[in-house]
Amino acid sequence: MNNSRNFSAGPGALPLKVLQQVQTSVDKIPELGISILGVNHRSEWFASLMRQAEDNLRQLLCIPDTYTVLFLQGGSSLQFSMIPMNFLRGTNKVAQHIVSGYWSSKAPKEAMHEGKVNIIWSGEDSNFSSLPDLRSLNLDRNSAYLHYVSNETVEGLEFGQTIESTDTPIIVDMSSNLLSRSVDISKYDLIYAHAQKNLGPAGVTVVIAKTEFLNSSVSSLPSMLDYKIHQKANSIYNTPCVFSIYVLNLVCEWLIKDVGGIANMQSINEKKASLLYKTLDRYSNQFVIHASPAYRSNMNVVFKMHDRNNEALFLKFLAQKGFSGLEGHRSLGGIRASLYNGIELNAVQDLCDSISEYF
Repeated sequence: MNNSRNFSAGPGALPLKVLQQVQTSVDKIPELGISILGVNHRSEWFASLMRQAEDNLRQLLCIPDTYTVLFLQGGSSLQFSMIPMNFLRGTNKVAQHIVSGYWSSKAPKEAMHEGKVNIIWSGEDSNFSSLPDLRSLNLDRNSAYLHYVSNETVEGLEFGQTIESTDTPIIVDMSSNLLSRSVDISKYDLIYAHAQKNLGPAGVTVVIAKTEFLNSSVSSLPSMLDYKIHQKANSIYNTPCVFSIYVLNLVCEWLIKDVGGIANMQSINEKKASLLYKTLDRYSNQFVIHASPAYRSNMNVVFKMHDRNNEALFLKFLAQKGFSGLEGHRSLGGIRASLYNGIELNAVQDLCDSISEYF
């Protein structure tokens, strides 16, 4: 296996420069002389790191001052529960959900524990190969919120639109494409993303929420499940994921100093995806891409071979070339190449060359 050829869907590959910095910091952080794994989360050094990580995220994503940034734990799966606990419970309103794939289908199941749920669009009939037009949705203005997933990692689907101004609070799971492209934060009331795709290693979950919306929560909840508690504690209510936040900050610095910002990262990601899709389309007699062309994800390229019996041999061939993480999700099978920020353009070119060599 080769770090530069790790196309894993998650945890995803980190930029090679960040990996090298992490190797040094696990031994000892130069300015401290101790390992990052043993840094006190109540130290001034870590408090400064938290401020820096938030500042870097705000700079990269142009997050308005009217928004709060939190560093939480539990991944997106916990957010599936925390969101309805904070914003649906006791409201006598309905939570609206778009079900566009494997992960977005999990969120309404958790919301049902807290109140009424209305699935306003589902792609199940098309085997989750397409997406709705976000601008033509008939939203209930009196609903608690609308929830959807911006990029489906299992099926390889990505929304290219945003919802225009609406009275309905918009909540989006951006776990697999946050920091991969430009995004207008002001279009959303709450965004969340676990880190093990483009932000850093598993362990930390970033929540970006309109402060007014965050404070609208009226539910009485256990402290660990209450956004306002974490807000007041500056994300250090309990011991946070020190290591994961440290690496997240390194990733942000890499994006700012080495890549040159989100617009440049988006351009690189579009080139990577275009290169791989063009190669697969050229061998359309061998492969079928799961997503309809209009909805193809720049992050996760999901495909199968027409002759499914050849997939194991094909993956073995690619493994011998040093590629890893290309097996499809257990629910769908097939092949999946995840093109997160840490994957360089030359690695995608190598993959395309290897596909051509195989055939």
